[in-house]
Amino acid sequence: MRIFTILFLCMIGTSCAQHGQLTYLCSLPGELDENSGIATLEADKVWLIEDNNNKDRIYEVSSGGEYLRDFKVKNAKNDDWEDLTQDQAGNLYIGDFGNNENQRKEFIIYKLPNPLKEKGDKIDAEKIEFSYPEQKKFPPEPADRKYDTEAFFYLDSLLYIITKDRSNPFCGEALIYTVPAVKGKYDAELVGVFPTCNDYSFCQITSAAISPDGKTIALLGYGSLWLIRDFNLPDFSGGKVEFIDLGVRSQLEAICFKDNKTVYVSDEENHGLGRNLYSFTLPDSQKKKEKGY
Repeated sequence: MRIFTILFLCMIGTSCAQHGQLTYLCSLPGELDENSGIATLEADKVWLIEDNNNKDRIYEVSSGGEYLRDFKVKNAKNDDWEDLTQDQAGNLYIGDFGNNENQRKEFIIYKLPNPLKEKGDKIDAEKIEFSYPEQKKFPPEPADRKYDTEAFFYLDSLLYIITKDRSNPFCGEALIYTVPAVKGKYDAELVGVFPTCNDYSFCQITSAAISPDGKTIALLGYGSLWLIRDFNLPDFSGGKVEFIDLGVRSQLEAICFKDNKTVYVSDEENHGLGRNLYSFTLPDSQKKKEKGY
């Protein structure tokens, strides 16, 4: 009976093995069942967005799951919002660059002012428009479908965009592009290629973030995490890479840094599972294994 009780409690509990190496923090509000991007401006609060054809809004939630407020994003349309990042001034950037079928020709990043300074229920948006000059067909041949995107981060006045590989046969490569973090229209610059791994279901990049001190880049996949340190820019793929199996297979869609040692991670709700916020403490960089995948 005691064994049965333990198993039952583990099934309904919030800190058991189904979360793998992630620490469960809370269930997110029901409005965020398709959350796709996350950023933090205060240690115990997060901002979130949802993906394609959901509301043109950003949402603030406490790390305990309390809905705090939201803003309608003016001059913006949620075609496929896939990631959220911020700069040192607290400006938020929404990546409207989802491209599952590799058919889109143009993409938008919306730049928002620091929402902590905003009043009311609406917030302005500037447009950073871009395209991938290497893509010549829409869609390309299956083997060249590398232009879906769900991940980016800000550093030193540039936005680093990391694509989601949908090639068939799958080659496990994420393209690294940059665009200026300034209103305008650009050809994104291809600066590198990041090798992930060879499992299609496990090795696609779904979100990205960089630590506040600028020393660690985190790339998220469906249950996987790549930590990159000691890198050079703009092509960070040559840095020291630690691959971590998070021990979960939920639809992990978003990551951001709480501080230099801790990340927040969230997943979409899928078949009744997910829509949760988690934390993960980064391992000691001295103990990492380089490219151990």
